[in-house]
Amino acid sequence: MTQQPDILCIGSVLWDVIGRAALAMRQGSDVPGRITRLPGGVAMNIAMTLARFGLTPALLTAIGRDAEGDELIAACTARGMITNTVYRSEDLPTDQYMAVEGANGLIAAIADAHSLEKAGAKILRPLTDGTIASDAAPYSGLAALDGNLTLDLLNEIATSPVLAQADLRVAPASPGKAERLSPFLTRTRGTLYVNLEEAGLLCQRGFDNSQDAAKGLLDRGAARVLVTDGGDVATEGSADGLISQTPPQVLVTRITGAGDTFMAAHVAAELRGADREQALDRALDAAAIYVSGKTPT
Repeated sequence: MTQQPDILCIGSVLWDVIGRAALAMRQGSDVPGRITRLPGGVAMNIAMTLARFGLTPALLTAIGRDAEGDELIAACTARGMITNTVYRSEDLPTDQYMAVEGANGLIAAIADAHSLEKAGAKILRPLTDGTIASDAAPYSGLAALDGNLTLDLLNEIATSPVLAQADLRVAPASPGKAERLSPFLTRTRGTLYVNLEEAGLLCQRGFDNSQDAAKGLLDRGAARVLVTDGGDVATEGSADGLISQTPPQVLVTRITGAGDTFMAAHVAAELRGADREQALDRALDAAAIYVSGKTPT
């Protein structure tokens, strides 16, 4: 029998291959640095942070039945995640993400999440077959999902009775996939975690600050939003109004995964009973610790 999770993490779980250099870079740069290979993906990054906060996440994703997939499953299990909910494909390879970061930020990245996209609704089977929930007893807890899922699947999640009672927390995988979150605007469902650029893409207009972006998303139909803007003011907005805070100022040593850490820390804070101000403050602190190169706990 599957252990009851504190939260579902639905989306990309893959291998992150990240090259980091201490120097500023531009197109065509060839500089010394470090290359790491670690478990990653939006759903995985959120799950890892939640696990560090003492919570037990279950993964709903697609991982290949290849050597890379077996290694990834072992890494997830070792980090305290429930993995018997993962769809293991016989014919799809384990997904990968590759990025290059310099002292001046993210230079370029490629996300190969094709296996997750092709698996589609198969990753949701634990919600109907009794592993976690069933049609007769729908899941009513927290669920974090990411924009690496296809627009069709995200629309299904936003409208399906399978997750109608769930508290959905939603993040785009990247600005290029932000518009996939539109079903949650049209259905006024879930809490959206986006940065300023992603908010602009969802609203089809530019914003100068997170307050305007949060108001714009609410006007477009969002139920609740959290909008970050790098080291500038972040805003949480809902029918109860807007609250804004400035993140701690730190030396930035990494970028990939910062938004996922922010989201996970915010969810964990609310699970522990934090109010809106406290939850936003703890999430910004965790993200600042993460980008400084340390591990938030």
